[in-house]
Amino acid sequence: MSAPTLQEFQEQVSELLLRHRSLLDVMTKYSQSNASVNRAVSKSITECGCIELSAKQQGFSPDLELDEAKRQTKSHMTGELCEQCADIIRSEMGKNLFYLSAYCNLLGVNLEEVVTKESEKCSTLGWFNLT
Repeated sequence: MSAPTLQEFQEQVSELLLRHRSLLDVMTKYSQSNASVNRAVSKSITECGCIELSAKQQGFSPDLELDEAKRQTKSHMTGELCEQCADIIRSEMGKNLFYLSAYCNLLGVNLEEVVTKESEKCSTLGWFNLT
């Protein structure tokens, strides 16, 4: 079975969303699901320990060439997610995507269009998109 397109997923969410059809409900469920993703990542650091976090200033300088700046910046993370943590995070991200799709449905926004336009913007603006 092939992966569903964003449009197919958005239609599926529309069919399944029964309980939280209010825009306010979806807004708060989306926010809550986002917090759950962040919590799952935090637990992979603090409880499991499969990844570690050591953050400090990036040391970015506007004088650096773009390729050098990219090589110099770090994620502040070491290690890799274990399968259990990865499964939990994927699950939480799935719920987050579900509520993002529901949000789009209620507002009449096509998620695939959003992704396409953002991708086009990234392609056109490149690094300048991030400033």
